[in-house]
Amino acid sequence: MIAAAPVTITLPAGPGARIVVVADTHSRPHPAMAERLTELRPTAILHAGDIGDLAVLDQLAVHAPVYAVRGNIDANTPGLPDERVIDIRGPDGGTLRILLVHIAVYGPKLRAEVARSAKAAGAALVVCGHSHVPFIGVDRGFTLFNPGSIGPRRFALPIVFGTLAFTPEGVRLAHVSCDTGAPWEPPD
Repeated sequence: MIAAAPVTITLPAGPGARIVVVADTHSRPHPAMAERLTELRPTAILHAGDIGDLAVLDQLAVHAPVYAVRGNIDANTPGLPDERVIDIRGPDGGTLRILLVHIAVYGPKLRAEVARSAKAAGAALVVCGHSHVPFIGVDRGFTLFNPGSIGPRRFALPIVFGTLAFTPEGVRLAHVSCDTGAPWEPPD
């Protein structure tokens, strides 16, 4: 297991301060993703693995600094860690510690080895990819966030990404449609 040194990202004050979270680009991010990033102007971008062609990271980095982890299709990619600890410092001074990994869950449940890593890191939020299924949940005392996939469509799953923002009410996790830029909610 290769881990990177912890990173701190400081969000500026203001209602638009946010982190964009993506995963599973598989070398082909959605064509509208650049437009969505231009609209959102994120402070940083987290990529939860299955990047494919590393040029994808360069395309994303045009919009904001990118912090990525290796996915299962990125196995022979030197320089990418398997996990990353990221501290997000909000404008109010509060800090959220994130463990960024590619494979973190089995169904809706956090894998035991990932729970151990998150606990050892002192993380409150685990961000992952792999399944292409966008979700927000809680397991083993950790909040889980999968942004979905911005790569090629898999089955009937949506092409979405995630956002993380500090609000007066606390940290807000959300999904956004790549096609429209509108908030995305799972169907009832």
